Amino acid sequence: MGRGRAKAKQVKVARALKYSGGGDLESLRRELGVGVAAGTEPAGNVGEADIVPSAPAAGPAPEGVEDGAE
Repeated sequence: MGRGRAKAKQVKVARALKYSGGGDLESLRRELGVGVAAGTEPAGNVGEADIVPSAPAAGPAPEGVEDGAE
């Protein structure tokens, strides 16, 4: 027993972090060692030339071919 008070405090801190509207993203970036590489564009700036067509969906197996059962 006795975990109730500690858990309640953790929940309170977690809610405060969740709903505080963000944090210091620059300090987080420094802490994680992540930086914005020079010459890169944000994800929202994708042109038509940058879009790679996806592979066609796999259809049914041809007749006579089974799933590795021999």
